[in-house]
Amino acid sequence: MSSSTTLYGGVSGRRVTVRDLTGAKERGERWPMVTAYDAMTARVFDQAGIPVLLVGDSAAMVVYGYDSTLPVTVDDLLPLTAAVVRGSSRALVVADLPFGSYQSSPQQALESAARFMKESGAHAVKLEGGRRVLPQVEALVSAGVPVMAHLGLTPQSVNVMGGYRVQGRGQSGDELMSDAKDLERAGAFSVVLECVPADLAQRVTTSLSIPTIGIGAGAGTDAQVLVWQDLMGLTPRPAKFVKRYSDLAGEMDRAVRAFADEVTSGAFPAPEHTYS
Repeated sequence: MSSSTTLYGGVSGRRVTVRDLTGAKERGERWPMVTAYDAMTARVFDQAGIPVLLVGDSAAMVVYGYDSTLPVTVDDLLPLTAAVVRGSSRALVVADLPFGSYQSSPQQALESAARFMKESGAHAVKLEGGRRVLPQVEALVSAGVPVMAHLGLTPQSVNVMGGYRVQGRGQSGDELMSDAKDLERAGAFSVVLECVPADLAQRVTTSLSIPTIGIGAGAGTDAQVLVWQDLMGLTPRPAKFVKRYSDLAGEMDRAVRAFADEVTSGAFPAPEHTYS
């Protein structure tokens, strides 16, 4: 990707790479990341120019109907990731390593990441945590697996954190800053900052040479990410940091009611929808 091509919306004959993300930070260019879980939505987002698609463990809730991210497994996420890879041609596809697939050891992390890279075609993986996962990050990077880190509110640790709460206030902000710098030194190519005070996110962003991706972290990060069902208005009670850009739930309700009404009245199928 040439330096004259922007990361968001650019036209390229190849996939976006982690080097492109670093280049965008150097240019001061902000960029969007959204989640995707199937080929059709991945194709829409890819054609819109979204440079990074995340197959998040949020699939546990928005795809599988659980009330947290904890139950989803590698086997659950592999086919979703493969679908997103097949449905896109330009975006960098990042796969979440789900709870229980990397915490026990660097070897477990490498085995899980290798499955995503080999079986689904993912281009990178994401994992949660700071200093406790540094050995995992180092092992993955040394094996050639690009790693996106995740600090702040880490949903896989929600039970330890006592719920979905803002992280990084007071002394814990210094710890988060230290973790971010350690993750960069370990080789992470970017770091997600979730539900942290905006001033802290700004300071972390300034202190790192790798991109930061905010979600509920203010406007000072290098990129922003949202779950696509949240930004499209499908989820009934989104978090404070979510902005709804559409009322897809309302539009789907209208469309399916119109279909049902025409079926019950006999108006559908009409002659133009019928074979002779």
